[in-house]
Formats: sequence, C-alpha cells, structure tokens
Amino acid sequence: MTEEDLGLVLQPGGDHYRAYVGPPQDYDLVAAMAFGLLCTLGLRQQHRVLDIGCGSLRVGRLLIPYLNRGGYTGLDPHAWLVEQGIQREVGEDQVRIKQPHFVHAEDATSLLQAGETFDYVLAQSIFSHCGPDLLEQWLRQSWQLLSEAGALVATYVAGNQNCVQEGWIYPDCVTYTEDTIIRLGSAHGFRCIPLNWRHPRQRWMLFAKPGFDIGWLGQDLSWNTAFDHFQGRMQTA
Repeated sequence: MTEEDLGLVLQPGGDHYRAYVGPPQDYDLVAAMAFGLLCTLGLRQQHRVLDIGCGSLRVGRLLIPYLNRGGYTGLDPHAWLVEQGIQREVGEDQVRIKQPHFVHAEDATSLLQAGETFDYVLAQSIFSHCGPDLLEQWLRQSWQLLSEAGALVATYVAGNQNCVQEGWIYPDCVTYTEDTIIRLGSAHGFRCIPLNWRHPRQRWMLFAKPGFDIGWLGQDLSWNTAFDHFQGRMQTA
C-alpha cells in the first residue's frame, strides 16, 4: 500500500495542504487540542461554530461530523485549502450529510450582512499572524457574530514586545503581551480569561460575552471538572 502523503518533511507554510497551515507533524495534535478545549468549555452538538482561518479543515474534520447539520462554518480566503481538506480529510459524503458552510473571504463581512450568529468562534493560530489592525478587526467582528452567551476561543504567541506591523504576516509569527491581548479584548466588551490548556507554541485566551458561563473556570481546566459542572447544571435544570 502506498504511504499517505502527509507532508511531514515540509516546513510550515509549504506548498501542501497540511504544511501550509502549520507544522505538518502537529496537524493531528492541534486538531485534537482545539476540539478537546471547545468540548471542555461546553461545546455540544446543537451549537454553531465559526472556524476563522479554517484552512484545510485541520479542526473542521473533527467539528463537522460532531455538530448537527449546518452547525459548522469555515472561513478562509484560500479556496484550494478548503477543497483539499474536503477531498483528503472530510469527504464529499460528510459534506452532503452535515452541510457545512464555507466562506472564501478575508473577513466575516458577508456573515455579518447575512445576520449569522454563532455560539463559538475559533481562531486557532490567527492572532499569531495578525498585525494590531487585523487583531482588532477579528475581535470586533467576533463580538458582532456571537450570541450573548457565546465566546471566542483564540491563540496568540506570547512575547515581551507587541507587534506594530499591520496586516497579515505569514508564515512568520508575531507576538503580543498577555496584558495587551486582555486590554484589546476588554475594549471590545469581552471578559478575557487566560486558559491553562497546553499548546505546542502558543497560548489560549477565552473572550467571553456576558452570558457565557465562566464561573466554574479555574486553574484546573479539565474534562473531569467540566463534566461535573455541566452535569450538575443538567440535573438541577
């Protein structure tokens, strides 16, 4: 049997559907990490998720079958990446059954104009390539797209210096201080909570709308803690 081409020897940003979106050897790890975090934060099958920079459906290949029909929206300017993800990771039958929505654009303007709303917005390794102008754009648009009980879950590269270069910087990464990320998120109305959820190179931040349940979040961010919390809420409802 011919070995599957996973692009493992290529550098991030390489001309391969897995390598283009990051280190190809971490493709599976990043997918599991992001999916596990969303479920730990309360994601259920009936929720609607916007995956910013969905690329080749690294996380989408787990979210699409998990969510109910029409629950997944992937946004990415590179149609070829999404098409490769469908062909090589998801399959046309899954698209037909689950009916995910794909938007090929640089921002979420069309979703805002259509009046779309989401329970979760995922921005995995997006802020790590955004100048401050784009970072604030995504915070603003995410706030507008989220329900009152929704949340943006995003990563960034922590550093002692804040990026000053504007626009999209890729495949290079940019850094921000934690204080800056929290300040910018708070300025757009979010309650910002650093998440103790391991990432190979970045840090996770939760940007919660007023109705999102954050009272149980603490240092022990684990499936067991989340299960006990949400199970208790279901039993008392």
